[in-house]
Amino acid sequence: MALLELQKVSKFFGGLAAISDLDMEVNDGEIVGLIGPNGAGKTTTFNVITGELMPNAGRIIFEGRDISGLKPHEVAELGIVRTFQLVTLFPGYSVLENVLVGLHLQSDIGFVEAMFNTPSNRQRELNLLDQAMMILRFTGLLGVCDELAENLPHGLQRTLGLAIGLAAKPRILLLDEPLTGMNPKETSEMIDTIRQIRDRYGTTIVVVEHNMRAVMTLCERIVVINFGQKIAEGLPEEIREDTAVIEAYLGREEDAS
Repeated sequence: MALLELQKVSKFFGGLAAISDLDMEVNDGEIVGLIGPNGAGKTTTFNVITGELMPNAGRIIFEGRDISGLKPHEVAELGIVRTFQLVTLFPGYSVLENVLVGLHLQSDIGFVEAMFNTPSNRQRELNLLDQAMMILRFTGLLGVCDELAENLPHGLQRTLGLAIGLAAKPRILLLDEPLTGMNPKETSEMIDTIRQIRDRYGTTIVVVEHNMRAVMTLCERIVVINFGQKIAEGLPEEIREDTAVIEAYLGREEDAS
């Protein structure tokens, strides 16, 4: 059974289909790419999965449960965590504080414990600090832990966004354009980090990304959509040679003439 499954999912805006009868499966432990030309429906697909948008038809199944009607925070609590194309950070907080915010969202520290700073609360805070330092070490951000997020270069800001997502202890991590604006060195390092997240934490990962070379390098399986419909699915080498995919990105010869 797939960990996450979209069954005939459709989403309409003003009568126009952003996604239409979309079937998609994500298996436990996979790194899956979701690609397509601009306006293909990739971000809408993420929005439907995470509860930001309600599908007009179809079902979203996570670990055998229909989650189609859940609110975003309820989806996140189940372990589906998303990073955004535009980096979403707390700019006036330090790198360490940003990761601690992510950890606190998943902590079970009660109001009374926090209010009166009980011994159990102090111990849990120390545990969260240890976890934050481990995440920063893992993502290569330990050396800038005291820097304000707004002062980081673009590549490190994107890495911090990934670290915050990791702090939420995801079962599935949805990465929306994680490589945007990165130079080749930063891109290579981010690809390595994403792989290590899967290998070390067992996190299943779905990536929306325009950098085709990176997608082919990173992802074990790729789903291609165009005009909201799936047009291809397979291994990177199969997608690279798929006629429908080539036409979607480059157009038919008669279209170009």
